[in-house]
Formats: sequence, C-alpha cells, structure tokens
Amino acid sequence: MTKTGFVVANLFRKRTRTILTLLSVIMAFLLFGLLQSVNSIFNAGADFVGATRLMTQARVSFTQPLPLSMVPKLEAVPGVTRVAYSQWFGGVWQDNTPLFVFAVDPQRYHDVYPEFVMPEAQWQAFTNTRTAMVAGKQIADQYGWKVGQKVPISSNIYPQKNGSKAWAFDLVGIFDGKDENWKKQTNQVLINHDYFDEANQFGKGRTNFYILRLSDGDRAQSVSKTVDAMFENSPDETKTQTEKDFNLSFVKQIGDIGLIVRWILFAVFFTLLLVVGNTMAQSVRERIPELAVLKTLGFSDGSVLGFVFAEAFALCLFGGTVGLLLATVAGAMVEKGSGGQFQLRPSATVWLIGSAAIVLMSIAVGLLPALRARRLKIVDALAGR
Repeated sequence: MTKTGFVVANLFRKRTRTILTLLSVIMAFLLFGLLQSVNSIFNAGADFVGATRLMTQARVSFTQPLPLSMVPKLEAVPGVTRVAYSQWFGGVWQDNTPLFVFAVDPQRYHDVYPEFVMPEAQWQAFTNTRTAMVAGKQIADQYGWKVGQKVPISSNIYPQKNGSKAWAFDLVGIFDGKDENWKKQTNQVLINHDYFDEANQFGKGRTNFYILRLSDGDRAQSVSKTVDAMFENSPDETKTQTEKDFNLSFVKQIGDIGLIVRWILFAVFFTLLLVVGNTMAQSVRERIPELAVLKTLGFSDGSVLGFVFAEAFALCLFGGTVGLLLATVAGAMVEKGSGGQFQLRPSATVWLIGSAAIVLMSIAVGLLPALRARRLKIVDALAGR
C-alpha cells in the first residue's frame, strides 16, 4: 500500500463520521465563497471608479436635501468642469420590488457620466420629454422593458400633488456601460428631474447630492476642501468625498456589510474547527496501538506526525475545494438568473483566501493530534496506558 492509500484508508475507517465531517467542511466553504462574493458586490463601486468625480451631500446625511441654487457656485470652483445633481426617488416596481431610481438633469448627467452609452437620439428624447425615463440594460432586460412603453413606478417617499404615490413614465431609452465594469452598473433607472420637481407634493428646487466632474484627479482633495469651506456655517453645510467613499457610505446605510460577513464567517469557521478537530482527535485516539506498531516497524516520529497531518490536510483540502467549486457554480446560476445584476461567482482573490484558510485549518486541527502521535511511547501505547 502506498502512503497516499494509507492516509485515505485511515480517513475512511469510520466512513459515516468522515462523510459528515466532509459535508460540514463543504458547507462552510460554500458559505465562505458566497458571502465573500456578496461582500465584493457591495464594494464593487470602489473597484473601478476614478478620482475624477466628487460627490457633495448634506453634512448630516444624503437624505437631507440641498438647494439647486448651489449649482452655479459649485461650477465656479476651480478644477470643476461640470456639475450634475441626483435625487433619490425611492422607486418600487409592481409587488413592492425596490428599484434604484434617481431624478437627474439629463444633459448634465450625460456630461458627467460619459461611461454610460446610449444613442444620442435617446439622450435628446430624455432631455426633451418631461415624463421620460431611461433604464439601464440590465434592469430593462430583467423586466422586459422596451423603448416606447409606459412604465408605472411607485415611490415609497414622494407622492404627486394629488397625493398618489403611483407614477408613470415614458421609457425613451436604454443605456449600457462602456466596458464590463460599467455594464454591471446598468441596474438603475433615471427620470427627468424637472418633471419630478414639478409634479411631486413637496421639496421643490432641491436635490440629494451633487456630482462634480473634475478637470484633474490630482485636485480632488483641494476641490473637496474648497467646496466644504464655501458652505461652512451656512444652513446647507456640505460633505464632499470621492465617488469611491460615497458609494461605500451609500451602501453602508443598511449596515457594515463587511463586518456582518466577517462575524458570520467567524462563527462558521470556529464551529468547523471544533467539529474537524474533534474528528481528528478521535481518529488518533482510536488508533494509538496501530501508531505504536508503525513505530515498532521502523517509522520515525516525524513520519507518524506527517501521516496525521496528511489526514487533516486531505480532509480540509477536499472539503474546501468542493465547497468553493459549489460556490462558483451557485454564483454562476444566480448571476444568470438575475440577468447579471448579482455577480456572485467567487473571484481569484476569494479562491486565494480560501486556499489560505484550508492550509491554516489543516494546521489548526491537525497540530495537537499529530504532536500526540509523535510523542507516543511504544511501550505505553501497547500496554494501553
């Protein structure tokens, strides 16, 4: 029998116990792969946006509106080439399905975000049609929206002047991203701010945040300080930050996703260490006489230690690899089913972290049993002491 066959045979001496332990490892790494991918989704905006745009919001929270009269003042700041503004609409589609809907000035938004591409005729229609909306390709494909149709969207925040929160917009265009990164951001809807401002029941002439396009990314910090100093000690104090920081803070309104993921994974892997560690300890305890026989036959203390470590590593490697593979398959299925909105396939980074976790877990669960096997005295073991 080869050394590999010997290790595998020892692992499956207690077949039921080993299979249940393997299932625990597989499920832990499946959860690890999916949760880390979810964490990546919530941080995706920070992976590709540059420093050529700044976001200005109210100092307290972006939910506190700012007056549109700030536009010429912001455009006068040295280093700012164009200013757009955006209002969170609180959109709801059909049976309480939330949508990312923003009320924007079409031309300004087009100038600030050239990364979103759409035929010029559709941009003009968006500008000239007061009840217009444009949808990202992902969300249009998901719901089967076509240019020219009337799309009913409710708002959970803003009623119309008649008190109804049911709005209807004319879909005049569908925009896409210029590359793969920006294509992933086409899960939002844009409506005409002029119409929204005129038709909604309250909050005229205000917006949630401004997007400042810069002539030079190196001036981002100085522009940020200039803007905030300009409105300091005024009724509309501002907080200006990079687009990366704004995207992260916007997502974290629902909580610190990274912290939540880390605590869940900590609980999962702590429990897994106890389960796998107990399996390895029991396995070595049951084979003490056999380990003594190995030493009697001439195997060194290091060889016995290596056998036990090999069992722990094989258990963790097989379970961890299968778990990450299942996470990849499950993520691909979710991605396909959501029309590409949820990129849940574990990235190369997740695989690297998972590989490191496999090695560390193997050491953690195999160290004590391996050391016990190494220190084993032949006479005591054969005597049952």
